[in-house]
Formats: sequence, structure tokens, C-alpha cells
Amino acid sequence: MEDALKKAESLMKNSEKNPEKDAKKEEENKKELEKVKKDIEHLKEKLEAFKKGLLKKFPFISTISIIPPEASKFFEEEEVKNEKEKMIHLHILIPDEHQKDYAKVKTEAIKMVQEIKPKIWVNLSLVKDLWELCFDGKNEMLDAIAMSMPLHDNGLLGSLRVANIHKIMCLRKFENYIVSYVIAGSIVKGGATATSDVDVYIIVDDTDVKRMTRIELREKLKQIIFSYVGEASDAAGVQNKLSPQIYLLTEFWEGIRESVPVFFTFVRDGVPLYDKGTFMPWKLLLRMGKITGTPESIERFLTSGEKVGEVVKHKLLDLATEEIYWSVITPTQGALMIYGLAPPTPKEIVDLVTEVFYKKEKLLDRKHINFLKHVVLDIYKGYEHGKVKEIKGEEIDKLVKGAEDYIKNLRKVVEKIGKRSAEKTIMKLYDDIMALLHPTLGKGSEKALLERFKTELCEKGKMPANSLKTLESIFKAKKEFEKKSEKISRHEVDRIRKDAQQLMSLLIEYAQRTSLLELEKIRFKTMIDGKEGELYLLGHRAFIIPDVKQPVELKVIDFEKNLILKAELPELEEALKKPIKAKLTVNSLKTMESLLGKKIEIIF
Repeated sequence: MEDALKKAESLMKNSEKNPEKDAKKEEENKKELEKVKKDIEHLKEKLEAFKKGLLKKFPFISTISIIPPEASKFFEEEEVKNEKEKMIHLHILIPDEHQKDYAKVKTEAIKMVQEIKPKIWVNLSLVKDLWELCFDGKNEMLDAIAMSMPLHDNGLLGSLRVANIHKIMCLRKFENYIVSYVIAGSIVKGGATATSDVDVYIIVDDTDVKRMTRIELREKLKQIIFSYVGEASDAAGVQNKLSPQIYLLTEFWEGIRESVPVFFTFVRDGVPLYDKGTFMPWKLLLRMGKITGTPESIERFLTSGEKVGEVVKHKLLDLATEEIYWSVITPTQGALMIYGLAPPTPKEIVDLVTEVFYKKEKLLDRKHINFLKHVVLDIYKGYEHGKVKEIKGEEIDKLVKGAEDYIKNLRKVVEKIGKRSAEKTIMKLYDDIMALLHPTLGKGSEKALLERFKTELCEKGKMPANSLKTLESIFKAKKEFEKKSEKISRHEVDRIRKDAQQLMSLLIEYAQRTSLLELEKIRFKTMIDGKEGELYLLGHRAFIIPDVKQPVELKVIDFEKNLILKAELPELEEALKKPIKAKLTVNSLKTMESLLGKKIEIIF
């Protein structure tokens, strides 16, 4: 199939070289291309039918895939090498527990592919055979299987592919440091699914580190190795998530020597996808029974087991004084902030919640105040002052249930406060908008104001078209709150608030341009490009100093000729001796902005 695709590409390239010179050759190429395409589609259909038929008879099959053509040489037996016709290599993987069905599966598979062209060679393996390739150092064959094109996959092939791609990426970057790349977990035990996590262990050589500490080396490599995880998953096209564990070589040796259980299990169950002779010797020694725990390590493990009661007590105390405490305090501070109060210290929080949510607003019951007081004062403060040294599991259960009930009711408090706050926000916005609309459009009903806003401002280009929708949403929100409706969410109120603030800015700017600018005045303060300047309006001319800190620069606007000219300060001084007053209007301001190519803000 790969050869057919390459042939198709070649034909397409040839057909594009000289389409006018050799029309006959082009027509032949097109016909050949169509034939190749049909052959590919025909082969796909045949392989799909083969897969369905084989799985129907042997549903336990783990994977069926096509080996990449360039890797076929690793699977060719003598009888295949003598074949002149190019073959497609198919790989089938079955679970170890179905070893008894090995011959049946192979016989049936060979029988089913006999009529398929081009010829297909069937390769069959047990899962344990796959891992033996790694133990024997035949990484090329495993790489080929990992990168094969899946026709059927229960998750094992995808897991292997993502691990293999990640391995290649890591080795390209850190081949000098990585001595072993090992897979373990469900993929090795044959229980991988399409969503299984893929456990990989990477051993980093830290025996020749000079420029940094060993820990710095591990952390540096760890960041980059973890950054490759998402990239490898995307490249593999699978959902399986890689879970890398990174160990220093000295740390690994020490763990094995001391028979630390995690390393013991890792060596026993792991399969090396890459190994420089570090991992396999330990695995062989373990198989031979040569690795046993030292008396000191076994004594340490026993001692740690004897301290389980002490550890559990400490963890229970941690749960009560840290997890449960902060799970109550943080949301409570948030609720007080929504109410409009600064977040109090934990020391002040009980009194403030009692005063605001219990006495004043009557939003919490006495039992909720008592629970908050118990967590903050009795337990947390008691622990700080050394009065609480132990807490029992039954008390933890009560605290968890109490916290759940408290948070449930606190959420209701937040919803009520949020609704009230939202209503105040909308009403304030409504009043502010109306105060700006009345001087501009006059008084009237909301309907009349909307119509005037549309015709006098939006349609004449004095306001953006979307500002009409903002005004409509403010009026609509006000009506909803007046009806005590539950339709408007806090997120919607926040959006309306942001849009309304923008609308108010536009209305203020418009009001300034219309009413405040129509003044008979000679000198105005300006702001251009963030710099304070001056504007002198003298008859049909305007003298502009863009920056008072550099008054040498002077520009003159001639309204009659509609031109911008350069001038010197003496010319302005001469004009000021016989001032001709003029009115600053919206049109004159627009003319100046157009000629300057900059926005002029008038500062009164």
C-alpha cells in the first residue's frame, strides 16, 4: 500500500511537469493514477474485510497492524527474501493467556489473506514475545511494531507508540544522560486500553556531573522530558497519557541495594525500550534471586510499618487543621468580599460572619455559625496553642459532613448577595445612562429614547451601531430585575456592565464635543498623543502647539484653504495682538484632527 501511494505521488508530479508538451503522456499518467487509486481503495476494503472476519472468529486478538515497508526487512524469513514480488507485512498480537490458540489464529489468518494482492505475509506474536524483543536488545523490531499502522488496537499498540515516540524525542535531546528508558504497568501486564496511563521510568546518569548538582540535573531534564509528553501524545494520535518517573542512576542503584519496594517492583516488572546495559543486568540478577534486602533495610521497613498508627494520627490532625479549616475559611472570605467587605483575617472572620450574615442579613442559621466557630477557634486555634494534639476519625467524619453543609448554605448566601449586587449594579447603570441621555436626546419614554438614539446618533454615524444593542440590554435588564426575574445571570450582568461603561464614555465624549466645545474662546488646553499642548483659535486659523514642553514646534490650520501649515512662534505672537474670536465646533475639531492625523482631546 505504501508503494502504491508513492507511485501515485510520482505520477502526479510527472503529470504536472509539461502538461502542454506531451498531452498523450499526461493522459496515460492520469489513467495510471486512477488505476493506482482504485488499487489502494480495493486493498483497504480487502484488509478491512480481513480484520472483521478474523476478529469475529478470534475476538481476543489485541492488535492487527501493517509494518512500515522500510522496516519489513526485520521480519523477512528466508522464504520471503527469495520472493521477487514485494510483500506487505501484517503483524498480529494475541494475549499470553490465548497461547493455545496461536496455531489456529495463524492458520486462519494465512488462509484469509491468500487471495489479497499484493501478497501479505502474516507475523504472529504473543505479548510476552514482544517484551522478549526488548530483553534481547532487538529494539528495531519493537520500534517497527510500535510505528506500524493499526487496523485494530485494544490500546496496547497506542500505548507502545506514544512511549516509543517519547523515548525517541528524549534520546535525541539527552542521549548522553539517559541510560535506560523502561515501560511498566498495565501495558506490560497486557491490560492496556485506549485510555490507560502509560507508566515509563527514565534513568539519568549523574555519575559524571560537574557543572551542576545532581538534583539540578534531574530537575532540568525533568522539565524538558515532561514538556515532550503532550507532543508525543499528539504525534501518536492516542488518548493514552504518559506518566514519566525520572530517577538518577545513583538513586536507582541505592534503591536496588537497599531493596526499596518501588525499585524492586520496577526492576521486576519493567521492560526496557532502551538500555545502555544498566537495567537488564539488575533484572537478570533479580531473576536469579541474587537481589535480597539487607538486614538494615528490612528493619527500616518493619519500623515504618510499626509507626503506622502514629502516621495516621498525624495525618488526621493535618486534615482537620489544614484541609478542612481552609476549605471553610477561603469560601467564607470570598462571600464577604462579594458582600462588599475586605477579606478579614481568620482571627476576625467568626465575629464578622456572625454580625453580617447571621444578625444583620439573617442568611445563615445559628448551627452554621457554631460550626465555623468550632473549626476556627476550637480546633485550629486549639492546635496552634497546643491544646489539640490528636483528633479521631469519627470527629473527622463529623467535620467533613459539617463542612459540606456549611458550604452548601454559603453558596445560597453568595447567590442571594450576588443577585442583590447585580440588581444594584443594573439600577445604577440605568440611572447613569439616563442622566447622560436626557441632555442629549431630551426626556421621554424608554421606547422614545431608543428611537431617537437610533435615528439621531447611530444612523448619522455619531455613535457605533452596536451601542444601540447595549442600551436595549440595559433597559431590558432593569425590567427583569423589577419583575424579580431569575433570567439574568451574574455573568450576563458583568457583560452589560462592561458594555454600559463603554457607552457612557461615548456619550460623555459626544456631550463634550457638542455642548462644551461650542464656546467663543481663544486659548484651549489640549492632549495630543499623551502630551499636553495648546490650541489658539483665531478667526479662520488655528495655531496648535502639540507639546508645551517643546513650544518651538507650531502648526497652523487654515480652515478656508483646508490646509495645515508650518509656522514660527513670532507669527502666533503677532496674531494674538489683534485677536479674532471664533467658536470651537464639532466640525472644526474634526477638520483639525483630519489634517493632523491625530485625535485632539480638549481639556477645559
